Amino acid sequence: MEQLITFMSNELVRLDSERLELLYNQLGEDSADNVLCRAMEELAVRVKQSEKLYGAKNTMELRKTVNSLTAIADQVGLQALAQVAQDVVNCIDAADSVALSATFSRLIRCSDQSLTAIWDIEGITV
Repeated sequence: MEQLITFMSNELVRLDSERLELLYNQLGEDSADNVLCRAMEELAVRVKQSEKLYGAKNTMELRKTVNSLTAIADQVGLQALAQVAQDVVNCIDAADSVALSATFSRLIRCSDQSLTAIWDIEGITV
């Protein structure tokens, strides 16, 4: 008799509060809020685009898209997301399809939780 086991995985989301504080200090509350909103929109678009590119096995474009995702995540203090995105790029560079599959799945989980974390602090200034 076969047994089905469901594995639920949560990613630890790290927000760099110093990065966010710097962003708010440099830009002011309204501008920093706008930057965070635009960054969240761009991250969501790039994650969706990444899913399509991964499904199409277009690793060259996937690499570009995920690399830009890394920069945006780093800009707004989403350190875990930036690191996982960089790990995806490293898997592409190493031509390791097995590691890419696992790491890309982790990227999707981490992006969902990172975007939720930013929504949860939206409106809270440092």
